[in-house]
Amino acid sequence: MFHTDSPVPSLQSATMKTLFLLRHAKSSWDDPDLKDFERPLNERGKQDIPLMVSRLQQKHPSVDSIICSPANRAKTTAHKFAELLGFPEDDVISNPELYFAGTGMFLKAAASADEDCEKLLLVGHNPAITEFANAMADASIDNIPTCGLVELSLPIENWSDIDLHSATLVNFDFPKKDSDSD
Repeated sequence: MFHTDSPVPSLQSATMKTLFLLRHAKSSWDDPDLKDFERPLNERGKQDIPLMVSRLQQKHPSVDSIICSPANRAKTTAHKFAELLGFPEDDVISNPELYFAGTGMFLKAAASADEDCEKLLLVGHNPAITEFANAMADASIDNIPTCGLVELSLPIENWSDIDLHSATLVNFDFPKKDSDSD
């Protein structure tokens, strides 16, 4: 029996977390002697970051946590995103497991986020980041281009509860969205 003095169940009772997946910005191949891990961003990569931050900020002023691959191009992308979002660059977490990672490592990195974090940004590499996005949302994204950003919504209260096939694809954006991409 429902009493008028009882709390009314809320339709919004399920907590939602937001997971952003960002592929690093375009990197330079100018120095053939440079190790893959050390490759820097090229000029286009540097120009794409402010554009993608601006698009992100149209819906989300900032994020609560950023975890990135330690490779130079991913770390530089993450730090520039942090700077432009007003997120403390010293709080960007470099996770070695996200370099040459698979879906399992991305899942593990997300599960490690602080529970009070509502919006998490993971910065990594292809093909793993595309595979992870597809596995999370049962999506069929062919390729997340450089500086491409995927937004996923998760009906979880704790990051430790994250699981594959549990997300909803909210948005998929990239710098050359209305033209051919790489």
